[in-house]
Amino acid sequence: MKTVNHAILAMLVTSALVAPAMAQDGGAKNVILMITDGTGIESFRAASYYRHGALGHEPYDAFDVQVFSATHPLNTSNEPTMSDEGAVSFDPAELFNDAASGEGGGFEGKLMNYPGYFAGYDYARQEATDSAAAATALASGQKSFNNAINWSNNDEPLKHVGEYVVESGRALGVVSSVMISHATPAGFLAHNVSRNDYAAIGAEIIDSELATVVMGTGHPHYDANGNRVETPTENDYRYVGSQDHFERVAAGQTSWQMIETRDDFEALARGEMQIEGERVLGLAQNMQTLQFNRDGVGAGNLLETSPSLSTMTRAALNVLGTHEEGFFLMVEGGAVDWAAHANNLPRLVEEQVDFNESVEAVVGWVEANSSWDETMIVVTTDHGNGLLQGPNSDEIAYQPITNQGAGAMPLVRWHSDNHTRELVPLYAQGAGAEYFREVAQSAEGLAIYGVDAASQVWVDNTDVFRATMAAMGIEEADMAQQAAAQ
Repeated sequence: MKTVNHAILAMLVTSALVAPAMAQDGGAKNVILMITDGTGIESFRAASYYRHGALGHEPYDAFDVQVFSATHPLNTSNEPTMSDEGAVSFDPAELFNDAASGEGGGFEGKLMNYPGYFAGYDYARQEATDSAAAATALASGQKSFNNAINWSNNDEPLKHVGEYVVESGRALGVVSSVMISHATPAGFLAHNVSRNDYAAIGAEIIDSELATVVMGTGHPHYDANGNRVETPTENDYRYVGSQDHFERVAAGQTSWQMIETRDDFEALARGEMQIEGERVLGLAQNMQTLQFNRDGVGAGNLLETSPSLSTMTRAALNVLGTHEEGFFLMVEGGAVDWAAHANNLPRLVEEQVDFNESVEAVVGWVEANSSWDETMIVVTTDHGNGLLQGPNSDEIAYQPITNQGAGAMPLVRWHSDNHTRELVPLYAQGAGAEYFREVAQSAEGLAIYGVDAASQVWVDNTDVFRATMAAMGIEEADMAQQAAAQ
């Protein structure tokens, strides 16, 4: 690979490697992309059963467009291969193959070894994307290797939707329940050959001044329980770049105005805080997640120091909504994925409910402050995780989870503790949402999920980028060069 300073090179993308995006006559002034990380269809349903005792009561259940999305990466390498070797293919029919798992089937996880049971399960558990490659696909429209943050398999930076949006005169916002430089938020803010280079990603987020609003965790002065850390190490500052980056922002020496207390997030969400800086950096008082990484494994007893994801979402909308040209906002429920890795159903449901409440906040904002004629909302996930199915899914392929009523955990069986290649839900509403139906392909096997015929279709995760660009009327002036980079 090239030995270059990736952070510096990434900042040169818009000025040196690509032509500016041109605003055209698109229907959407605003696009809000909401990603619940690592969430298959039964994970969506688990939260709905617990919250409502039935399906059909979440705001996205009423969206006009309800399809599925493929999430596979270009390859599963952790670095650029500069070749087609190891390219991942995808055949949806293979997912629903209910033949018995063959020799060598099953999945060796970190928590346990999961039996194979069915060939479709084996297919779903192979060659899955990580969150970095998935974020790159969603944000740049290009598939890449696992580990890539808007970085091509030819070892070049890829221009992402946030850059296009800002060039079109709109504002950019990113909100997450995990660290601001973690894979998914980084995908809409930065470029790096490795998702694990948190310091360089954090530095690019701060120094590039691309976004108007960035909110999440990664606060160097607090631990996973929201307790104050009196003597942070340099490593504790990595999610925001460095100690120097943090101290300059905190001292008001940059264009960022930092907020950190729950009271401040809630005041901004209510519209009661005056923003004096050009940009808002909201760092909740937690190093890791808003809630998931607190002590214990059960739900409840939430940290009082952390705002909810819906509070941060409303706060971001109150800032972005003042921009007359419009905005793009990405909201991530990032710790649903962490709960799935742990096969922790109570905390998965807790995190997904927080995400669903954020969707409610966004829908409420559209109906009160905008309209479906000028705003598109897309709700989806970056990949599945855990292959969560019903309690007898060892005997019945893709058996649905069992509802036990509101306030009770559904009956389930986990088949993995890692990411999957399954088709995942995608919901869209508003200006430009029909794009997904126009590009969708049929997959009869989706009928196994009990969805209607109109929803037995799938798109690719890269179509989220293209739908956003089309909805906002932004010309992809350099897509030929982007494709060549692959």
